[in-house]
Amino acid sequence: MSSSSLNAEALLKQVEQDLKALLASKEREDPLMIGIHTGGVWLAERLHKALNLNSPMGVLDISFHRDDFNHSGLSMGGQGQSSQLPVTEGRHVLLVDDVIMSGRTIRAALNELFDYGRPASVTLITLLDLQRRELPIQADVTGGTLALGSDQQVKLTGPHPLELEIRQK
Repeated sequence: MSSSSLNAEALLKQVEQDLKALLASKEREDPLMIGIHTGGVWLAERLHKALNLNSPMGVLDISFHRDDFNHSGLSMGGQGQSSQLPVTEGRHVLLVDDVIMSGRTIRAALNELFDYGRPASVTLITLLDLQRRELPIQADVTGGTLALGSDQQVKLTGPHPLELEIRQK
């Protein structure tokens, strides 16, 4: 996928279609959708509405669970905002983030999520996979993959409109 084909709306449509199919195949009705602050929340809001879910949506801030907190400070997470989650115990959770790269954000999100209870399952949904894994964590549903140079990063801006930008570090 080249930078000219980074259409966030098209990727989101693909995620929506694939997620609907996955939920139908696993017979998961009324799952709990949780977005990781901030880009994941924007995507989760759109998916929550598109899937017409009944349960309230949750917001997850992972700032204090990051393993690079001492190096990055709060700039990597939600600026120290608190998570806002409905009861997760025994629920099928749809965890949404904008980009999966190393897997460290998702590890931190799982730590925060389990602080609130033990879900029945967690399905990971991302808009983009940058395929630079440092931890054995994979998305169940992703809109696409992207290979970036070591001096590049991708940033989701939004929430209206949702746009993906490739930037130089």
